[in-house]
Amino acid sequence: MRGSFLPLFLFVFLIQGAVFADDQALRQKALQAGLAPLPAVAPEAADNPVTPQKIQLGKRLFFEPRLSKSGLISCNTCHNLGMGGDDNLPTSVGHGWHKGPRNAPTVYNAAFNRAQFWDGRAKDLEQQAKGPIQAAAEMANTPDQVVQMLKSMPEYVAWFRESFPSDPDPVNFDNVVKAIGAFESKLITPGAPFDRFLNGADNALSPEQKDGLALFIDRGCTACHNGVNVGGQAYFPFGLIKRPGADILPPEDKGRFAITQSASDEYVFRAAPLRNVALTAPYFHSGQVWDLKQAVLVMGAAQLGAELSDEEATKIAAFLGSLTGVAPEIIYPKLPVETDETPRPQL
Repeated sequence: MRGSFLPLFLFVFLIQGAVFADDQALRQKALQAGLAPLPAVAPEAADNPVTPQKIQLGKRLFFEPRLSKSGLISCNTCHNLGMGGDDNLPTSVGHGWHKGPRNAPTVYNAAFNRAQFWDGRAKDLEQQAKGPIQAAAEMANTPDQVVQMLKSMPEYVAWFRESFPSDPDPVNFDNVVKAIGAFESKLITPGAPFDRFLNGADNALSPEQKDGLALFIDRGCTACHNGVNVGGQAYFPFGLIKRPGADILPPEDKGRFAITQSASDEYVFRAAPLRNVALTAPYFHSGQVWDLKQAVLVMGAAQLGAELSDEEATKIAAFLGSLTGVAPEIIYPKLPVETDETPRPQL
């Protein structure tokens, strides 16, 4: 028996060594392709230093439905922190039951994106927050009414003074969005299996997920989806090789063209960040694809000109599932009671 045990031991040792080498090679391949672990902390905006008081105020404002004209819609309505940071609808429903034109992106890890919105029209979280509050099809409010609402409640006045102590009149619209941006900058989801794998934990990914990662790189997905957020850094034509059907790519929505008025930007959109993508169906700016594997097949044909097999799409979707991180625990805040001076809801 001793004579047969040693060769078996050596065989197992050699196999384990080969697997370790394969994992190391795959890890290095991922890093060379521009993928990286998600940091636990997002960079601060230069003009918006983050303090505990500002974060707490921003949290209250994020959940504050009275920022909307109807008193019903908060930031959390479309970016639900219990549902992957979006609303799991094709397009969001706003004031007066109006449907928005595009799918709501997740707010988790948005601080790592180069710009906000599908067309990149907001440079940061603070500028992004201004849009939905004033958009007629979303919260349909005005800066003046927002400020009037906040000043009508003594608690908010005190919280703004604590958060912006050097501002002689701290309750203003710019400070509203600065506080919301400070809170959103803390909505980070590190610790995904993919992060653990990149940091050296070979067993963090299943064999199927490792195969999917290799395919994700080899097929060229990392040309658009790279960086710590696996996307969100650059703009690309949707339908680079083969344009999807009108249900997925509505012809009336020309993407970044509306911002730049440049013909080269027609149907150009920001590459979607793929962190937590398994939680944020439906997919694409039109929100018309509910199945992650189907979304992979669409992207293979549209962006890469590749007819992925069912097995390949399954493995890539399995890898994308490894991008689901650990969301921070958020306790719903207690909000102030309105006063006689608080603007009444307008439905």
